[in-house]
Amino acid sequence: MSTESLMKAYVIFEPGGPEKIEMMEIPRPVPCAGQVLIKVHAFGLNRSEWFTRRGDSPSVKFPRVLGIECAGEVIAAPGDRLQAGQCVVAMMGGMGREFDGSYAEYVLVPRAQTFPVQTGLGWTMLGALPEMLQTAHGSLHTGLEINRAKNLIVRGATSSVGMAAIALADFANIEVTATTRNPSKTKALVAAGAKHVIIDDGMISAKARSIYPDGFDRVLELVGASTLLDSLRSVRRGGIVCMTGMLGGEWILPEFHPMGGVPTGVKLTSYSGDASDISVEQFQHYVSLVESGKLGLKVGPVFPFTRLQQAHAIMDENQANGKIVIDVTSMTRGM
Repeated sequence: MSTESLMKAYVIFEPGGPEKIEMMEIPRPVPCAGQVLIKVHAFGLNRSEWFTRRGDSPSVKFPRVLGIECAGEVIAAPGDRLQAGQCVVAMMGGMGREFDGSYAEYVLVPRAQTFPVQTGLGWTMLGALPEMLQTAHGSLHTGLEINRAKNLIVRGATSSVGMAAIALADFANIEVTATTRNPSKTKALVAAGAKHVIIDDGMISAKARSIYPDGFDRVLELVGASTLLDSLRSVRRGGIVCMTGMLGGEWILPEFHPMGGVPTGVKLTSYSGDASDISVEQFQHYVSLVESGKLGLKVGPVFPFTRLQQAHAIMDENQANGKIVIDVTSMTRGM
């Protein structure tokens, strides 16, 4: 097999720590009609990849190339109007789970998950945006229907999705209250657009009702099952709690009793994300707002592709302080 038909990729053969993600050369995929071959320039790291790496995603079969998002340029898109060299992002829809994802020099994705983008943003900034924007947008609009709300709690707000949700909600004129376990993060959350900050010790409902005695309109639950019942007690009758994240590491709510756990008239939903929940036009609009400085989104540390294992170790330790981004183009620059 010629070197031109190979590519470098990180493959995981069994669950475990960051060392289980191994760089190797594998065949470069060949696109068919309805598929797009993308040269990956950058991608963000996501908690779902962390869960999968640890073996907590039972539907994912190993070996697998992880990675549920990327930014890059089109190499080939048979039968489609996308042109070689065109800037695109890709996300979700089984990427890195049902088929090999973006932890590679090239990735093959369905056309429906490929979004053409016009932007002057650098690759590492653009690579941070797809999943962050899609998840925040879908949680707010599909899960929480914020067009009918005036106020919102973002629980687990210092995560990359949490910070994006604050920015999008603030831009939509929704009053945001953010939670964090770390008081030192208060200033950053206020700067991101939060009007109030609640220090989260596992129980915030009383603190939330000190702000709005009848309860909040909406809660975006990013911590997960460990705090879900308390979040349900933080909203008013007719309010909505949307569970999107599992930062607390718990998928299951043991011995859940709906009649006792869900207050009367409070609505509980979830959001697991899909590329179809945001349109190409909506994504382009957000990217343009980021580029113009009207929508502030924070990116965390950027690692070269050769240091992906170290980047996962940082994610393990919750030390990123923003979305971790992998710069794949750094390999060609000799980093």
